[in-house]
Amino acid sequence: MAHWLEALKERFPIDIDDMLREFGSEPIPGHLKRWWFALGGTPAYLFIIQAITGILLTFYYVPAPDQAYESVRFIREQLPFGWYIRSLHYWCSHLLIASIILHMMRVYFTGAYRKPREFTWVTGFALLVLMMVMGFTGYSLVYEQLSYWGATVAGNLTESVPMIGPIIAHFIRGGPEIGANTLTRFYIFHIAGIPTLIVLFLALHITLVRLHGVTPLTDEAGRPEDRQTFPFFPDHFLTELAIGLILMIILTVLACIFPAGLAEKANPLVTPEHIKPEWYFLFTFRWLKLTGLTFAVLSIGFFAFLAMVWPWIDGFWRKRHPKSEASTWIGVMAVLTLIGMTLWEVLSRGG
Repeated sequence: MAHWLEALKERFPIDIDDMLREFGSEPIPGHLKRWWFALGGTPAYLFIIQAITGILLTFYYVPAPDQAYESVRFIREQLPFGWYIRSLHYWCSHLLIASIILHMMRVYFTGAYRKPREFTWVTGFALLVLMMVMGFTGYSLVYEQLSYWGATVAGNLTESVPMIGPIIAHFIRGGPEIGANTLTRFYIFHIAGIPTLIVLFLALHITLVRLHGVTPLTDEAGRPEDRQTFPFFPDHFLTELAIGLILMIILTVLACIFPAGLAEKANPLVTPEHIKPEWYFLFTFRWLKLTGLTFAVLSIGFFAFLAMVWPWIDGFWRKRHPKSEASTWIGVMAVLTLIGMTLWEVLSRGG
């Protein structure tokens, strides 16, 4: 055995022992003992669960309009523990998006997006958008009424974008309308295209975090508030492990008490009276009702662009007004607006 280890080290001259020792003794800022400041690890853990359960589901799912719904029914009702795997996948997607939103709120309200961490914010925002698109393509694959008509609305929204909209919509749908090609393309997006982008952006995001380090807590004068540190191993490692176990317990409880259901099969000839998207798209649904197709799409795209480049907008403003708290108030108003429009749509009865 020792001979094989020596031969392996000779061909791969990497000192694993030193690397692990250095990694394990890395000092972690004291404020990361608080879960609110260590939220970044939660989406990463949930993404791993999402990937594992998704791979398991692909063995039994059939991406064809005449078989997709029945294959999901088979997973849910006949496959041993299929209901559990699908429910884990379902609830994990919701917690994943929620945890990214909470993480970005923490980053925003603590000013952790400011120079030199602007591109860390951009990659994080890109990951949020990709995860939301991942969620959309995921529930579109079930091929129930929400799946079909949600894809129809998404196609119409995309088509309303001036100049390039019709081209993109035709590519996404695989034709002029929702059909067999649409489901195939959504399946490819869901299991290959979007996950590849997520992994790339996640690798870039983690690299930027490692290069710049964790944002220190500072007082009004800009001096570090928390000078105490603790080692990565075993302190931080055990904390992350405990959080992972707690999240797994929460997911299992949700999967057992509220297993992922299966609504009516998609019917292109019957438009549902009241149908709503998942909670993370409800604010866009309400905004669409309040404004109109083209304006809603363009305005949402504009606000998303502002959110992505906010570190530079904030930096420009703070150069001229160093003591201004405008960014905090803008953030509060944005959060309250999103929550208000989401609740408005939840409480509305269609229309």
